[in-house]
Amino acid sequence: MTNLVTNLAAAVEEYGENTAIGYQGSETSYEEFWGQTGAFAAALEERGVGADDRVAIYLPNVPPFLIAFHGTLRVGGVVVPMNPQYKAREIGHLLSDSEAKVVVTLSDLVPFVTEVQDETSVEHVVSVDGDADGATALEEFLEPADPDVVDRADDDIAVQPYTSGTTGQPKGVQLTHGNLASNANAASKLIPDGIRPDDKSLGVLPLFHIYGMTVVMNASLFNGGAFYPLPEWDAQQAVSLIEDEELTIMHGVPAMYNDVINQPNAEEFDLSSVRLCGVGGSGIPVEVLRKFEELYEPKVYEGYGLTETSPITHFNSPIEGRRVGSIGKTVPGVESKVVTEEFEAVDPIEEGPIDEEEADLHDITGEIVVSGPNVMTGYYGLPEANEEAFTEEDGTRWFHTGDIGYRDEDGFFYVVDREKHMIVTGGYNVYPREVEELLFEHEAVADAAVAGIPDERRGETVKAFIVPTPDADVTEDEIKEYCLTNLAEYKHPREVEFVEELPRTTTGKVQKFKLREGDDDDSEVAE
Repeated sequence: MTNLVTNLAAAVEEYGENTAIGYQGSETSYEEFWGQTGAFAAALEERGVGADDRVAIYLPNVPPFLIAFHGTLRVGGVVVPMNPQYKAREIGHLLSDSEAKVVVTLSDLVPFVTEVQDETSVEHVVSVDGDADGATALEEFLEPADPDVVDRADDDIAVQPYTSGTTGQPKGVQLTHGNLASNANAASKLIPDGIRPDDKSLGVLPLFHIYGMTVVMNASLFNGGAFYPLPEWDAQQAVSLIEDEELTIMHGVPAMYNDVINQPNAEEFDLSSVRLCGVGGSGIPVEVLRKFEELYEPKVYEGYGLTETSPITHFNSPIEGRRVGSIGKTVPGVESKVVTEEFEAVDPIEEGPIDEEEADLHDITGEIVVSGPNVMTGYYGLPEANEEAFTEEDGTRWFHTGDIGYRDEDGFFYVVDREKHMIVTGGYNVYPREVEELLFEHEAVADAAVAGIPDERRGETVKAFIVPTPDADVTEDEIKEYCLTNLAEYKHPREVEFVEELPRTTTGKVQKFKLREGDDDDSEVAE
């Protein structure tokens, strides 16, 4: 296997006239799309960007994301995907740490890039939707050429997304051409007949996130299917697109499915064209799944994975069968097991899921660890983090997911507790420390803690507990606006509570379980 993009090149060769991308009523064939990626690749070459150079893509789900992604791979570059909801404060570290030379973004986001550009290695900023001060318009950036694909080895880095550790420090995840190719291939075979050239996939999961990138975009394009991106989530718009274009594959996070069934005209929706509904990002409430399936024909199949695993490691495949409440079986080519803190295997139960309130979870659970061709090579420039993330046993390198679960004798896995402290809201990960660090910079905040609280739509939402400085005159709305100005919208506290003091242990750690309303543990949801 060579460069990941050769999978797209093979699809172009076989399905050249097929629709590759459908967007806002227009269609782009595979041949046309390949030409666009070539023009982008040629533009990078012209500017001295080549093998191992980083190109940051700071875009929502629009066709230029796909062009820049595959064009970067064609020259052997490394894609650094960035959340378009991020502000200057958040992208600054990603750009400087990755040493990205080029940023591709929207004109409205260019000011965030130029604000931090002097602190980074960024040489070129490209605006995909027109002119912007400090950026070159995409039409002017492109070069009329069709360069060859640069050879890359399986273990060369292809994509470097960023995720946060429990400390909130963003970490670059090094995913190779082999990692991503193997996982896109595995994802494409999880449904009967696999992903076919006549399949049409709803592209509403963010492409900067590994789930949307691998399981939806790449799995579709590598098999000749059509990909229909949506820049933002809107239940009515998404369902209309499914109905109008007769889309066949839908992937989403639980909040999306919850939004669909709670629309006032939900019973009128026609999803009969869909042959697979996949869900991940966090555990879907059983009642949401059941109500969705009462309203519509397709069943919902839950999966599990992490950015570090490209992402998918487990799935309730229609081929293997499903078990509601389970993350499914380990996908082909990947190994997983449940281990104790001493890395001893935990025996499976007879059949799951079990009643977690009645069972002695200590006896049947452990940490889920995984191994396979999809697992990252490591975090970029963080040897200590890599040492903690992996355990080698009998020649096999196991990745620690940080998630606690159990398995049954039929091979189904179940997650019962997630990585400590992390909040998952609407499928996005929020690490409290990042929000807390910002709060501490506010002159009216003496002490602060952030925790996840239950939210009917998002699963969890962010709540800030603040001890104000003496004589401080600050309101909840002022705190929320302050956070919105400096952080992505989904990270800002939806609720703010002022308290006299925070409950702490004798070593000074905040006892967040005492802050949670109606919750007595610290369980969170993994990516």
